[in-house]
Amino acid sequence: MAATNMNLTGIARKLVIDNLMDEATAVKAVESANKERIPLTSYLVKNNIVPSKIIAMFSSQEFGLPVFDLTVMDTELAAFALVPEKLIAKLNAIPLFKRGTKLFIAISSPTNTQALDEFKFATGLSTEAILVQEDQLAEFIEKASAAMDTGMDDMLDDDLEDLEIGGDEEEQAGPTAADAEDAPVVKYVNKILLDAINKGASDIHFEPYEKRYRVRYRVDGILAEVASPPISIAAKLTARVKVMSRMDISERRVPQDGRIKLKLSKKRAIDFRVNTCPTLFGEKVVLRILDPSSAKLGIDALGYEPEQKELYMKALANPYGMILVTGPTGSGKTVSLYTGLNILNIPETNISTAEDPAEINLEGINQVNVNDKVGLTFAEALKAFLRQDPDVIMVGEIRDLETASIAIKAAQTGHLVLSTLHTNDAPQTLTRLMNMGVPAFNIATSVTLIIAQRLGRRLCGECKTMDDLPEDVLLGEGFTREDLGQENFKIYRAVGCDKCVGGYKGRVGIYQVMTISEEMGRLIMGGANSLDLADQARKEGVDDLRRSALKKIMQGLISLEEANRVTKD
Repeated sequence: MAATNMNLTGIARKLVIDNLMDEATAVKAVESANKERIPLTSYLVKNNIVPSKIIAMFSSQEFGLPVFDLTVMDTELAAFALVPEKLIAKLNAIPLFKRGTKLFIAISSPTNTQALDEFKFATGLSTEAILVQEDQLAEFIEKASAAMDTGMDDMLDDDLEDLEIGGDEEEQAGPTAADAEDAPVVKYVNKILLDAINKGASDIHFEPYEKRYRVRYRVDGILAEVASPPISIAAKLTARVKVMSRMDISERRVPQDGRIKLKLSKKRAIDFRVNTCPTLFGEKVVLRILDPSSAKLGIDALGYEPEQKELYMKALANPYGMILVTGPTGSGKTVSLYTGLNILNIPETNISTAEDPAEINLEGINQVNVNDKVGLTFAEALKAFLRQDPDVIMVGEIRDLETASIAIKAAQTGHLVLSTLHTNDAPQTLTRLMNMGVPAFNIATSVTLIIAQRLGRRLCGECKTMDDLPEDVLLGEGFTREDLGQENFKIYRAVGCDKCVGGYKGRVGIYQVMTISEEMGRLIMGGANSLDLADQARKEGVDDLRRSALKKIMQGLISLEEANRVTKD
């Protein structure tokens, strides 16, 4: 098409001449882009008029700029920390890397000279343009913004300022200079906390190093870096968190514990359990996010197989006995216990818990924080509970013989006792109690149910895809020939899309639920080891953790890779 009487220039004129856009569309696009105050290239891509790849190619030809594939660039390596985040969003450009005194700027519109000038002014460096595709630039800026500002696009500054923050009421530190922290630091920390809640993180790590500082979230059990603020504000960030959690900010030589309550609204508040630990280059701060809603999911949401759920519900219905939940830190033991307590929490039942510390506040349950400094140990709390006519007792963790002995005696004298132990599976829990010095007879007559558990990342329902593996590999992973012979046998692998993280979204429990049968009791009293007990459990049809994980694979809930991460054959 000949460009006869067009009032068009640059890339718009070139696209019309090459028949990629008619003149009327081009004129309208230029006018609309000017009205919206965005580059023409952004408008064309946003409205699906011309593909971004075509625009980048024509822009390169028209202006003699090289095109760079931004998908091969890691956001962590980009130099976006050199400039204010607002400048990046405003100019639709981002600094990629610095070489000497020159800063290379990624732009999608070759006419965006304003970005080069403003970045030059902001950094004092000379600037040079690198041409990239509009869609790649938008995605890259979004990732970079998430790292710099924790991606709190849905939270207004006013919302951040209106947050109510409270710490532990006990041992509050007096007023300090840190109470008057710079407003940007206060706002930055608030955004970190809120973004962690929105992303479903379970922990936040503030970590100082010699030349950099990083913030990481643990989402679905996996740590990932989300921000890298300047090392120069490391001390301010630590001080701010310590003030929020009522710690002594002048004490930097020993670890400290604290608590933050963040009131998001009149009806919703989130608690954070805070711990500091001195490292070589400052204090590392870790916050555990305690969301009360997680304890009210209901047993059906936890991932128990029907027969496992039935065993747990039957044990909870017993008026006496001991239920033990076991697994490593972060395996979901607390949620399993609190779910059980919620089921038991009725006006007719007196429930008392001893925890270190109480992670989630539950109305109707008498919760006690143990405090070894003043002599309030698990054992002392249990002794006090037994004088207060309890029906149900929960002990946060059985750590020693005294606590174990009192808990078992309570289970033998008409009380239902729930507690946790750190062991790898259910049979090892029994031998662990024996190794503590608990008489075998007491174990056999008091323990009614043991739940060993892990948490596996749930496959994203939007992008998971079938995995085709050879039969010998599947058999080697623990599947049986009966499994492979099922008509609907399928396994899936993670892919990844914009609605998940690496192909995973949320987590699902993997359980071994073992009752103490008469034969199991005889083995315990005979001094059997964990291997003998595991063999008996298999004979009684109890799925071990590996078998439970394989069932979750066949149900399309987790991948084989995830099963191998959290369980072993």
